Amino acid sequence: MLFRAPVLAVLLGLVLASSVAAQGLSAFESTPDHLLRYTECMKLARKEPLKALPAAEKWNAEGGGLGARHCVAVAMFQAGKYLQAAAQFESIARDMGLDRPGLRAELWAQAGQAWIEGGQADKASQAQTRAIELKGNDPDLWIDRGLSNAAMLAWPRAISDFDQALRLRPDDVEILVLRAAAWRNARNTSQALADAGRALRIAPDHTEALLERGFANLAGGDRARANDDFNRVLRIVPPGSDSARRAEAGLRGERPAATLAPAGPGTAPAAPNAAPKASGKR
Repeated sequence: MLFRAPVLAVLLGLVLASSVAAQGLSAFESTPDHLLRYTECMKLARKEPLKALPAAEKWNAEGGGLGARHCVAVAMFQAGKYLQAAAQFESIARDMGLDRPGLRAELWAQAGQAWIEGGQADKASQAQTRAIELKGNDPDLWIDRGLSNAAMLAWPRAISDFDQALRLRPDDVEILVLRAAAWRNARNTSQALADAGRALRIAPDHTEALLERGFANLAGGDRARANDDFNRVLRIVPPGSDSARRAEAGLRGERPAATLAPAGPGTAPAAPNAAPKASGKR
């Protein structure tokens, strides 16, 4: 069973309101006609990507510029053409030269999302490294790369990235749970328990933290404490939910697969936002 924390849905949930999409486009083109066409193209790319893709490609051929190319990339991503989308996001970032480092960081981050969805964790990590080089104070970028390293089972590198994310966003429960899972997969039960316990002191009923502490205790041979956490999860979550199934598996003594992964595909990246974010999460 893949590890799925709520923060992971945020990492791929980049669909923004059209006003923000237009703000992001301003770094590409600023004419009213371009803004309107881009906004409409992005809406179609998210709702009907297979219909949007030829329209965006036609616009690009007509001289739509970077805005058209970004719409092509988003339509590819939403249509499940992850590898093509990743290459397109990277191409746009490169073609921007040295301008707009924050915007280029967002494009490299979107390329990383596409690579990871396409099963290319090594290329995702490389793209995310480029993003971090441009915008190293963004904790979400460190989380992204940590997840890519985890997909490659490179647990020390994943832990290091989650360390950086926590320095930038201290006491974030979701990051603590991710690092706890990484510690557990690295077979460091004591550190896994420390992070899960710290998360639960902040959010006592956090389902993922309870599950992670349960699996860490299970790995350490403490079935009684593990079962306490799994039973607590079952009292909190709806029967038949993913969390309930994982808790039931834990009660049977089954351990989760050694992997972390983002939430499933299907959410298209939005316009890269050139302006500062209002909050710390994308």
